[in-house]
Amino acid sequence: MREVAFLRKNADKWKKFEQLLKNKSNDDPDQLADLYIELSADLAYAQANYPGSKTEQYLNQLSVAVHDEIYRSKKEETGRIITFWTQEIPRLFATKQKELLYSFIVFSLAIGIGILSSINDPSFVRFIMGDAYVNMTISNINEGDPLAVYKKAEEMDMFFAITVNNVRVSFYAFVSGLLTSIGVGVVLLNNGVMVGAFLHFFAEYGLIGEALRVIFIHGSLELSAIVIAGAAGFVVGNGFLFPGTYSRKDSFIKAGREGLKMIVGLVPIFIAAGFLESFVTRYTNMPIWLSLFIIFSSLAFILYYFVLLPMTLKEK
Repeated sequence: MREVAFLRKNADKWKKFEQLLKNKSNDDPDQLADLYIELSADLAYAQANYPGSKTEQYLNQLSVAVHDEIYRSKKEETGRIITFWTQEIPRLFATKQKELLYSFIVFSLAIGIGILSSINDPSFVRFIMGDAYVNMTISNINEGDPLAVYKKAEEMDMFFAITVNNVRVSFYAFVSGLLTSIGVGVVLLNNGVMVGAFLHFFAEYGLIGEALRVIFIHGSLELSAIVIAGAAGFVVGNGFLFPGTYSRKDSFIKAGREGLKMIVGLVPIFIAAGFLESFVTRYTNMPIWLSLFIIFSSLAFILYYFVLLPMTLKEK
């Protein structure tokens, strides 16, 4: 679409957005959130088709103004933060168990593909993990400390880097829903295949038990977050593909809000996983009972908060 046609098509809508921002007394956080999603889509289109143009600059400024207004206008009650985590997030997941199951199945199948591919092609793990990582791990194995990689970085640097990376991977899984559910499947496939290749690599050296015991101290939360983020992506993709009684646009906006809230619900998981990997996993010789306690406690929390509690609230 030519830039002039794009402007003509959306100019009236953008003027209404400006009026909404000027009328501070009627600010509705939900309406502003819908507005922000719609503006973000227009901005992305302008960035892709008219980079550096005045249209892109205008939409960028308008999007920033809406973003700021959302956080200024959202005056919540003191107890809202508590109810958000104890009620809103679990109730949302109560309606998304199907997407959660789909994400878990796709991710599990991808892990199986990674294992089978590594079995059939010894060079596959190097293709997936990279020569540098494989060679470093083999060197660590020969030195008698196969998981020494977790001990080399400074704790705080490692914590921030890992947390940011976990957020990035999960955000990719969510955003891939914009490309329909197929995009989510590709992200889950890539990550699952990597995990499968990783597991088989350690199994070849007879270290699968030690690897699982150490890596799953943080991996139980980290991999769960990928599955849950994949579910958020499926929500967005399905909202576009299967609008039901809504218009496709309204269904997509609604699904985008729900998916984004699911990702926000993962923030404590990102932080906890980053903390465990940075400060706890490095103690590779900790007692087996302690590592198993951490692993099963983490898995129990994930199962309770994202599956059992939502089902209980749904029944009530």
